[in-house]
Amino acid sequence: MKKRQTWFTEYQTDSLSLGLRVDSILRAEKTPFQDLLVAETETYGRLLALDGAVQTTDRDEFVYHEMITHVPLFMLEAPKKVAVIGGGDGGAIREILKHPTVEEAHLVEIDEKVVDAARVFFPAISVALSEPKAHVHYTDGIEWVREARDFDVIIVDSTDPVGPAEGLFQAEFYQSIARALTPGGIMVAQSESPFLHEALIRQMHHGMKTAFSDVRMYLAAIPTYPSGLWSFLMASNQSVAPASRCRSQKIDTRYWTPDIQTAAFVLPKFVEDILG
Repeated sequence: MKKRQTWFTEYQTDSLSLGLRVDSILRAEKTPFQDLLVAETETYGRLLALDGAVQTTDRDEFVYHEMITHVPLFMLEAPKKVAVIGGGDGGAIREILKHPTVEEAHLVEIDEKVVDAARVFFPAISVALSEPKAHVHYTDGIEWVREARDFDVIIVDSTDPVGPAEGLFQAEFYQSIARALTPGGIMVAQSESPFLHEALIRQMHHGMKTAFSDVRMYLAAIPTYPSGLWSFLMASNQSVAPASRCRSQKIDTRYWTPDIQTAAFVLPKFVEDILG
């Protein structure tokens, strides 16, 4: 008798889905904020999904976590104080703490269950959450940012703009981030796929322009995210360029390189057109 197959399906749009064959379900629960799933897949290893959307997998997580962190951090010579809004898997904190000048890395995650699942099932991703420089706050990121000050980098490592993450894509939130940054500080937010989320990208770009003078986009290839081409919006109130340490300081990476640091900002024409 043929063994019954189990599949995880993410419905990425009304007409597009991603299917992954699953070996086993490791955790499935409804948290106070969202549906959480951890599964073992044949192609991408362990998968973490929230409300049916892939957040991270063992096989391609390094791309997202390296690109959302090292690109802004390597724009500064000596970043000391960094915050991540969302990102409960801990991967961004792991990458941030590879920079020796960083003294504080704050993770602000509304759902404690996400961090717990990451600690149990994704130890290679969440490994840095126990380091002395890491500070974990279980609270609403929007409220936390309103009180935050003097951060060199703030990273918005959010889920899709629905449910508890919806407010993380609004102009008012970006204005709060601008007040929380040092004069030369930088924010970065994941901004979804240029193939599938043009309206959201325009909304985010316009919202950041209300708070920052310099807003630009960069790209990375992430296979399990919708369309496989992912974007990030970086904003500052100063014109930024890669710091000298970008080439001299060696860190352990699998995707990011000093050349990627600049090449990622070279946009295809259709992406330039989205940004106007």
